[in-house]
Amino acid sequence: MIMIIDTTDVQAIISFSRLELESLSLLEPLIEVYRIVRPLVPIFTPILGITIGVLVIVWLEREISAGIQQRIGPEYAGPLGILQALADGTKLLFKENLLPSRGDTRLFSLGPSIAVISIFLSYLVIPFGYHFVLADLSIGVFLWIAISSIAPVGLLMSGYGSNNKYSFLGGLRAAAQSISYEIPLTLCVLSISLLSNSSSTVDIVEAQSKYGFWGWNLWRQPIGFLVFIISSLAECERLPFDLPEAEEELVAGYQTEYSGIKFGLFYIASYLNLLISSLFVTVLYLGGWNLSVPSLSFPYFFEINKAGRVFVTIIGIFITLAKTYFFLFISIATRWTLPRLRMDQLLNLGWKFLLPISLGNLLLTTSFQLFSL
Repeated sequence: MIMIIDTTDVQAIISFSRLELESLSLLEPLIEVYRIVRPLVPIFTPILGITIGVLVIVWLEREISAGIQQRIGPEYAGPLGILQALADGTKLLFKENLLPSRGDTRLFSLGPSIAVISIFLSYLVIPFGYHFVLADLSIGVFLWIAISSIAPVGLLMSGYGSNNKYSFLGGLRAAAQSISYEIPLTLCVLSISLLSNSSSTVDIVEAQSKYGFWGWNLWRQPIGFLVFIISSLAECERLPFDLPEAEEELVAGYQTEYSGIKFGLFYIASYLNLLISSLFVTVLYLGGWNLSVPSLSFPYFFEINKAGRVFVTIIGIFITLAKTYFFLFISIATRWTLPRLRMDQLLNLGWKFLLPISLGNLLLTTSFQLFSL
């Protein structure tokens, strides 16, 4: 049997192959760019989201503060003044970066970076939604506590490196305040870990999903919840705990000698810390991404296909952020409600009241867990 091949068909096949090779050669640079960019997307996407979240917090604080004080807030930069934080950040970026003439410039420059980076790393273990977490570690909550304890070191370095008495006193106050309230905070987190039988943030949220609203740790740990909120506000150095940067006493505390982008880093670190504390309140006590109704069948109902899983993740992120911003509203309202404490009152509250209460709460939780075995 003899097969006759048409030469036109052969030429068409050859030309088509050449076109394919040319198109592949044109796509090679794009493929290389995709290979480089793909690993960076999971890193820069949360950073972009966190940055937008900080800008929203700054705008919300100004609007809520203006409403509480019965005055007009920012209204010129964008609609409803929503671009005011972006305008302030741009202004700080182009301001002159001054260095103290007799200070330690290395410590002075390193302090703001340590404060910001240590807080940024805490976002690794935050579950924003269902199966939406950068690093689901078995020691997630304690990693946050360990990392957050590094930030006061940066503040102390900034105060010492400024060679300014007000800055140094502000750095010492920041270190003393952090030590005083880090211990009650850790004991509250340990109580939650005992209840959930895990230190993973994802496991803690899933342990609160069994009974809906009444399964949240808020009801099982009411004392720990109050201690955690007070300690979180103290860790964020928010009123009434803003003694490290009290304007009437220390000019601006450890920030006195800073200007330009370095001052902006402290500004960002303050709001990043407030956001991470609010997220951990949501994760540890308010059920995370869970709804207020029993939702055991909710994820499984939508996990039929990939689109359903994406929908569940988006809904979980929305629920988590809604609870987070509710706590942020409480923090902002507290700022304009309570007066600033004295240093002795702040230390007495931490060592004489919150520490014994949190320790008693931990012992009580341990007893219940032992008897329930």
